[in-house]
Amino acid sequence: ARTVVRMATCEGAKVLGLDGQIGSLEAGKKADICIVDMNKPHLTPMFSEYSHLAYAVSGADVDTVLVNGQVVMRNRRLTTIDENEAMERVRTISVRVKKSLNWPEN
Repeated sequence: ARTVVRMATCEGAKVLGLDGQIGSLEAGKKADICIVDMNKPHLTPMFSEYSHLAYAVSGADVDTVLVNGQVVMRNRRLTTIDENEAMERVRTISVRVKKSLNWPEN
């Protein structure tokens, strides 16, 4: 499990040629951090944090996210965009895309 977490962080950054900027928490690197709520029934008991992160945690367990040090999600709510407005824009655009593809009606 430690290897899987390392592959998703440090090794992933290295493959992209970005290991000097991201992939680990170090001075001078971008602070991209996900804070996971591990106090959930499906994550109890916890014998290994790495196993939980690699095999049990899902996006629904993420509580807070920082991108380059900026909080973009807190308490499972986005902080930098209006979610309802974004969803409405997606719905509007999807109607146009559907029409342009001659997508059949139900």
